[in-house]
Amino acid sequence: MQIRIATRADVPAVLHLLADDDISRTRGFGIVAEEVDAAVWAAFEAIDADDRNELIVALDGDEVIGTCQLTFIPGLSRGGAERMLIEAVRIHTARRGQGLGGDLIRWTLDRARERGCAIAQLTTDKRRTDAHRFYAALGFEASHEGMKILL
Repeated sequence: MQIRIATRADVPAVLHLLADDDISRTRGFGIVAEEVDAAVWAAFEAIDADDRNELIVALDGDEVIGTCQLTFIPGLSRGGAERMLIEAVRIHTARRGQGLGGDLIRWTLDRARERGCAIAQLTTDKRRTDAHRFYAALGFEASHEGMKILL
């Protein structure tokens, strides 16, 4: 598996990975249009132009089989250390259970260390009990209670 920063050409495959998820479907995101929406392109361009954001893809040959987004957050806590936020982690459903997700997350942690981050964090939906076990096995601790509000 090769892991790299996504290009514009990867966006349709990333959208399919994000949509192929039961919880995403409950949020109304389960069908990917043939043409990528202008708002999605604008979001990709913003991510791509921002040195504090990285859209990551994992590939098997030319096929995108995994993705996540990394955001590097400066902060005053922890002595001014930067932290990395990991979001939207997906591995293609047909490829799960092969260790690829663990490889992807370990790559992201190495990326955080390269940037000098002191901490990596993520949120995961409370319904994703398999994901909770997966992240715990990689050393993550459920140390905080997250909260969200739709705007």
